[in-house]
Amino acid sequence: MSAEEDKRQAGDDDGDDGAVEDNEDNSIPDVVLSDAYKTLEEDEEALFKVRAKLYRFEKNGNEWRERGMGEAKLLKHKQTGKVRLLMRREKTYKICANHYIMPYLKLQENKSSDKSWIWSCPADFAEEKPTEEVFAIRFANVDDATNFKKHFEEAQAHMKTLAGAAPAAAAPAAAATEEKKAEEPKKEEEKKAE
Repeated sequence: MSAEEDKRQAGDDDGDDGAVEDNEDNSIPDVVLSDAYKTLEEDEEALFKVRAKLYRFEKNGNEWRERGMGEAKLLKHKQTGKVRLLMRREKTYKICANHYIMPYLKLQENKSSDKSWIWSCPADFAEEKPTEEVFAIRFANVDDATNFKKHFEEAQAHMKTLAGAAPAAAAPAAAATEEKKAEEPKKEEEKKAE
């Protein structure tokens, strides 16, 4: 008989129901998510990932407010090629930044720190509705901040080429539409002549 069984039989109950013993493994179990849970990152490849703290400027209070700490990712969509910044808070995984890296976004150095950057975003989709935000992102060290800027600017250059390619790709379709419009009056005139 073990010492714990002796205590129970003797009536020496210390209030512990024995649910968790010292020799049990108290680690967190592995959780497998079902296919029904989608993050919408499945169709994207990560170009860059780094741990950072994100702030947003609150105009009403004229102060910086912490938005969250977590992994900032630059994600490129596999089909469209568009690049976006996505950042989720640690532990809760709630989105705190979600917007495309547009060529007109201007990444500015924070004058008070060489480990952070500031930029203005006209439409961030972290909340239910798109909102205009001014963000500041701070990194653990200067190298992370430098790498973020490098990848951010590369993503902007990529998005600029996509924007330039979109009108070129649309040009043949627009030309075909114009040809159809030009042919329609000719067909109508032929019908009237008959």
